[in-house]
Amino acid sequence: MQSSFTTQPLGRVCVLGLGRTGFGVADYLADLMPGRVTSVDLYGGAQSVPGERTEELAERGVRVVCGTDELEGTYDLAIVSPGIPESSSFFASARAHAAVLVGEPEFAWRESPDRWVAITGTNGKTTTTLLTTELLQAGGLAAKAVGNVGVVATGEVADRAEDCWFVAELSSFQLVTAYDLHPRVACLLNITPDHLEWHGSLEAYAQAKERIFANLDAGDLAVVSVDDDPCRAVADRLEARGLRVCRVSVHALPEAPNAAFLRGDRLVVRRDGTEVLLVHRQNMALKGDHNVQNALAAAALALEVGVPAEAVCHTLTSFSPLEHRIEPCGELGGVRFVNDSKATNVDSVEKALTAFEAGRVVVLLGGYDKGTALDSLARAVAARCRVAVCYGAAGPRIAAALRGEHAGLVVVEEAHLAQAFQRAVRLAERGDVVLLSPACSSFDEFSSFHERGEVFKDLVLRLGASGALA
Repeated sequence: MQSSFTTQPLGRVCVLGLGRTGFGVADYLADLMPGRVTSVDLYGGAQSVPGERTEELAERGVRVVCGTDELEGTYDLAIVSPGIPESSSFFASARAHAAVLVGEPEFAWRESPDRWVAITGTNGKTTTTLLTTELLQAGGLAAKAVGNVGVVATGEVADRAEDCWFVAELSSFQLVTAYDLHPRVACLLNITPDHLEWHGSLEAYAQAKERIFANLDAGDLAVVSVDDDPCRAVADRLEARGLRVCRVSVHALPEAPNAAFLRGDRLVVRRDGTEVLLVHRQNMALKGDHNVQNALAAAALALEVGVPAEAVCHTLTSFSPLEHRIEPCGELGGVRFVNDSKATNVDSVEKALTAFEAGRVVVLLGGYDKGTALDSLARAVAARCRVAVCYGAAGPRIAAALRGEHAGLVVVEEAHLAQAFQRAVRLAERGDVVLLSPACSSFDEFSSFHERGEVFKDLVLRLGASGALA
């Protein structure tokens, strides 16, 4: 049985972007022609070129336009892929030519608005989204992870079962173009500087994140970490609106009627004044304070939609680390190797370092330089690492910041990841952890953090085959 759909006509629709999102939306709309949809135009942008996928869509009646940022004609609806900035001429042209402009998650919600859980934050949102999905499934609920996890929500709408929950990871890019989106439960994990070149300022970035709560009402639940100042301010504003707010903290004991926190080393969720005792943190497969925060948030979300506490506890003890996120990838000669390629900003590295014994970390830092301030990273690395190997475009700037922190930290530089890995191996000692946690995006050398992480894991495999650390 399928979920209820919005049935009103959509008219003439244009879609912006030739990535996964654009193609997924165009596929969905093509199936609605010639009924609810009069026509579909897919614009790729100035740098786009036709390909096999565009040819397939053209055969299904979709008009594909490549090589331009300028739209022609008028549209009833424009659906914009994430990553196309509001400040771009492409976005401006779509707004000028369409009566309504929305982002893809907003469109998916409008098509199928029931049973949504929405999760955002600078770091941890993928882990929390996948963990929440698994918690719901463990509790006997149908659930699908969608959104920024790599699954286009619109592409899942047509086959969505009536009782299925969509657990949506939403990026700041996606939330900028969300207007009516109304999840049953929504979560904000943290706000630290990221994507400022896209949003223009930290304030604009934070405002985009807060939009996840824009349409919640008194019957819903907002789950908000209060371990950073921007999120505490969000929680205060939501409570001033009369919303139920679950305050999440790893470092404090919130006195609110709804809260998720540690008492000693035990995870506790308080729901409308009644406490639910969960697992001890040492029994979780996920390690580090940041993952305790993710687990507390996911547990609060799951309990709110009816998952039994027993199912929550069982899943928290069995849920494994994600690929490229503090992912163990071997131990050779008493040295552990950990792939944290998804750590593309300073805050995620600082949190990752808490998962390991201080003074036993050889960390690899570098990649594309986003120009982020490095003061807090330098302090964290100096406090917890024995060696830092800096590489890539950002390597020299990171190395300079680390050398300014002294504290006995060994700082070396290499040109590329492969050389940095080899240097780290030479400097590692039995009992150390060689940790790829770059604090940068990958685009100076790789196409994505996925590719960077796979290269790191391959380097570990080759090292093992060589017997160098046996």
